[in-house]
Amino acid sequence: MPTTSLLIRGWRITRTVIHILIGITLAALALPVCGRRIRRVLMQWWCRRLLHCFNITLTTSGALPDKNTHRALFVGNHISWVDIHAINSVLPVRFVAKMEVKDWPVFGYLVRKSGTIFINRGRQRDAARVIQVASDALTQGDNLCVFPEGTTTEGLGVLPFKSSLIQAAIDTHATVIPVAIRYPLPDGSPNLAAAYAGDTTMAESMQAFLNMRKPTVHLHFCQPISASNMTRQSLAEQAQAEIASLLAMPPRPHG
Repeated sequence: MPTTSLLIRGWRITRTVIHILIGITLAALALPVCGRRIRRVLMQWWCRRLLHCFNITLTTSGALPDKNTHRALFVGNHISWVDIHAINSVLPVRFVAKMEVKDWPVFGYLVRKSGTIFINRGRQRDAARVIQVASDALTQGDNLCVFPEGTTTEGLGVLPFKSSLIQAAIDTHATVIPVAIRYPLPDGSPNLAAAYAGDTTMAESMQAFLNMRKPTVHLHFCQPISASNMTRQSLAEQAQAEIASLLAMPPRPHG
C-alpha cells in the first residue's frame, strides 16, 4: 500500500496530538457536567475529527441508524481501535470493552470518561455484573456496542461470537444490530496493516495508520434483529453469520 511522505506524517502527528489534547480537555471538563445530548454531539464530533487527523475515509452502507435510534445493541467484528471511533462517528454509543482497554495510552483515559462499561474477562462472575449495567443503560435509552469475538483479528475471518453480553438485549427487549467492519484496500482486499491484533502495540498501530496514504474503514449496518423469543446463543449465531456473509467469509463454527 502506498505510504505517505515524512512531511505529511509529521503534519498528521501534529494535528493528532492537538486533537487528543482537545479530547482530554473535553473529557476532564465538559463531559462530566454536560447533558446526554451534548455529550453525544461532542463525542461524535471528536471521533469524526480523529478519523480526519489520520486521513481515514469512513464509508457506510445498509440500514444506517439515525439520531432517533435508541435502546439498540450493536454487535460487530473487531479489527482495530479505529472501529470504536468509526462507529461513534455514525452514532454515539457506549461500548462494552475488556478491562485492558483502560490501560491503552491516551485512549484509555478517553474511553473511561466516555461512559465505557468495562468487563474483566478473567473473572467469569464479572459477566453478570456487566449484563446488569448494560441492561440498565439500555433501559435508560442508551445505545451500546459490543465486540462479541472478545478480541481483535486481522479481518480475515469472523471468530465465534460469545453470547453472554447479548443477554442484556433479551432482558430489555432491545434490538440487536449487527455491524460488519472492514478495512479495504483499493482493490477490495483486506488491509492487513489496519489490524490492531496479535503482538502489535498501540503505538505501532497508530504509526501504521499515519504511514498509510488514504486508509478506508467501511461499516455495513444490518437490519435490526428483534431479541424477542430468541436465545442469546441464536442471536449470537445469527449476527455472526450475517457479518461473515457480508464480509464474504465463512463463519467459524461455534462450540
